[in-house]
Amino acid sequence: MSGEHQDSAFANPSPAGLVALGTTLIMFFALLSGRVAPTCLPIFAMWLLGGFVIQIVVGIIELRINNILGGNLFTWFSGYFMLATGLAMLMEYFGGHAGLKFDGTIEGWGWIGLTLAQILWSPAFFKRTPLYLNLIMMAMITSSIFITLMKLDWVSPAICAPIAAWLSLIAGCLGLWWSGVICINWAFEREVIPNPGPILSGSTQRGNTGVPRA
Repeated sequence: MSGEHQDSAFANPSPAGLVALGTTLIMFFALLSGRVAPTCLPIFAMWLLGGFVIQIVVGIIELRINNILGGNLFTWFSGYFMLATGLAMLMEYFGGHAGLKFDGTIEGWGWIGLTLAQILWSPAFFKRTPLYLNLIMMAMITSSIFITLMKLDWVSPAICAPIAAWLSLIAGCLGLWWSGVICINWAFEREVIPNPGPILSGSTQRGNTGVPRA
């Protein structure tokens, strides 16, 4: 989400974070759409914990290079969407087999906070980050709304899960695509693949990757 940062000791870590995000969202698509059985949860949880490691590293580096938006986003994504979700999956799966009872709706209340954070931050992303991330944010916000309603048991999973699944797939594919755009444009030192600017017009700082610094 940052630019080239030639004066920094760190390279742009965003592609790694985007691969972790995109891969996770594709796996969520498989889970929410019923393409895999619930018995996959422990394995999926391990992948989420792997994503946590990647995204926390990305978040720290982004903060070190003064990227407020990318750094903070990757940091709380790593903590809640990756680490907390992975641990919750393990707890629910093995706890359920042990006969323990959990009130899972508490996750829904947590998802309210995560969804509101994405909504409240979205104008900043629409102003300072490329179109691809704008589209990812829109898909993820909408998906988060349906996941929240489902987690709270306010709307049937039969309605929410398919919608959240396809939105997750769209966001995941966009994340992987954008990671490729950043790497290819950096390697060729020019914009080989178009990397359009933000939805809200305004000046942005661009590096060789064509990615503005926030």
